[in-house]
Amino acid sequence: NRTFLIRRITEALETAGEAVPAGEQPAHTDAAETQADTPTEASNEGDDTTATADDVGEDAGDTPLTKMSVPDLQARYREVVGRDTSSSNKRYLVWKIREAQRGRVPVGPRRGRRTDGEAADFKVLPLRMEAEQVERLDEARERLGLKSRMDLFRRALHAYLETAGEADVAALFAPEA
Repeated sequence: NRTFLIRRITEALETAGEAVPAGEQPAHTDAAETQADTPTEASNEGDDTTATADDVGEDAGDTPLTKMSVPDLQARYREVVGRDTSSSNKRYLVWKIREAQRGRVPVGPRRGRRTDGEAADFKVLPLRMEAEQVERLDEARERLGLKSRMDLFRRALHAYLETAGEADVAALFAPEA
């Protein structure tokens, strides 16, 4: 994350006309660190109203995060974190941007749930039953030693399709050995 952020900062500075070698830190961060060591800054450490390097942002000319509007914060979030947000909570956006700049939260697009191959295509079949029927069905399922309702439904479909003469379709619902 840190390497990614350094690369992004370097690219932003290069596009702004300030070429910074990859191994060096930008000059404005060194100035911010030396200012933090002065006695006036040390006495105000507990005060939240003091400007920090995170408030200033990556470029020295930017406005502090706490002074930005929600749409501007959402745009900065998109730029720093690398994905959109639907949040309109200003304090959350400021916090998340700062955490991303420090490398404490993952940046870039989120990975999908399935990483191996193409996602399977599922259809949900609605099954509406009265609560009393479901209770009785669960009791029978437990007596039969089945682990889940889905196991019960698959076995029931398998048995019905076998007796109806649809052996090839019934094989899709065969209990695993």
